[in-house]
Amino acid sequence: MRIGLVTQWYPPEGIFITENLATGLADRGHEVKVLTTFPSYPLGRVYPGYRQRWNDRTRTGGLTVRRVPSYPSHDRSPLRRAASYLSFGATSAVAGARYLADVDVTYVYHPPPTSVAPAGLGRWLRGTPWVLHVQDPWPESVLHSGMAPQGRVGRLLDGAIAGAMRRIYRSATAIAVISPAMAELVVERGADPEKVRVVWNWTDDALFRPVPATAAARAAIGHTGRCTIMFAGNMGLLQRIETAVRAASATRDLVDLVLIGSGMQEESARRLAADLGAPNIRFLARRPPEQMAELYAAADYQLICLRDGPGLRGTVPSKLQAALACGRPVIVSAGGDAARLVSSAGVGFTCPPQDWRALAARFATAAAQPVAERREIARRAREVYLDRMSLPVGLDQFEDILTKAAGQGRRR
Repeated sequence: MRIGLVTQWYPPEGIFITENLATGLADRGHEVKVLTTFPSYPLGRVYPGYRQRWNDRTRTGGLTVRRVPSYPSHDRSPLRRAASYLSFGATSAVAGARYLADVDVTYVYHPPPTSVAPAGLGRWLRGTPWVLHVQDPWPESVLHSGMAPQGRVGRLLDGAIAGAMRRIYRSATAIAVISPAMAELVVERGADPEKVRVVWNWTDDALFRPVPATAAARAAIGHTGRCTIMFAGNMGLLQRIETAVRAASATRDLVDLVLIGSGMQEESARRLAADLGAPNIRFLARRPPEQMAELYAAADYQLICLRDGPGLRGTVPSKLQAALACGRPVIVSAGGDAARLVSSAGVGFTCPPQDWRALAARFATAAAQPVAERREIARRAREVYLDRMSLPVGLDQFEDILTKAAGQGRRR
């Protein structure tokens, strides 16, 4: 099978889903053509060693990667971010008209929605079927990120994006979503239920795996011997990290909270911790992914926070998969599918989002849990990941989805 894969995000950026799919499908004997742009995430500058040009190609076995120019931006400016998305949509559509002319099916990684341009053009020109892989609900992820304007302009933008997404859902041959609630959302917004299939995201299996807790890793996070809860990742508006700061302050005699990462809300979280006078809260700079498995092992629980909102209840933060892959118990301050998965699988504790008192109660319960019970939860977490979310499971499902979609194109 000849597969086109369109994504604005591709390694060496830290978006491993697309690379795992491309290399995994190529290893299974398929011919894969990736269409992407030059790496610039998260700083908004093209990586050293890359120079934007029109026809940049590399080929390894059955995998070809073509990069096209685009406007790089990942700052807080809505106009510059829109320029980045629209420019990739335009250049990828022009290049894809010839580059993807011979594929049997096209896979599109979403967001942003402008990435569907080459697949839509291929469908119009040649009837090539295409598969949409939905990672975030739009327009909610834009509106809740703090990027969108407010008031009447914001409402107009919301309506425009929602209308575009309805057309995209109806046009796709098949749609893969990352959770059951997201499947319900895209169906509500016009997708044919027969087209929609849930495929849980995986993590980078080579990096996130069970490893022993080392003295060096414990020292790196400042482990004091008490129950240590770690939040690792982006501290943005969607995470509402101040909920965790207040909960940790309220349980300062029971737990330590270690926050690793950065983001728009990092400074406000630091100020809040200082104002609360909470010595049990520590902030560490972002660490390379290669170090994270050892740091995960040094903590007792991994924390996942997500703000509330109907459109976010199908969002499953990637740090959940990373924690489960490492065999770590989790505490989830979120609603929707992330909390349901943790509760049903018995791999940690949950509480409603944005409720610091409820989260503080979970911190206290976690601190009181016997070590033997923590170990059993850790074993179960790894088992759940391998059975439901690992890369081999995801590859099997996407190979099946793409094969069936390609068959629809051949019948036409």
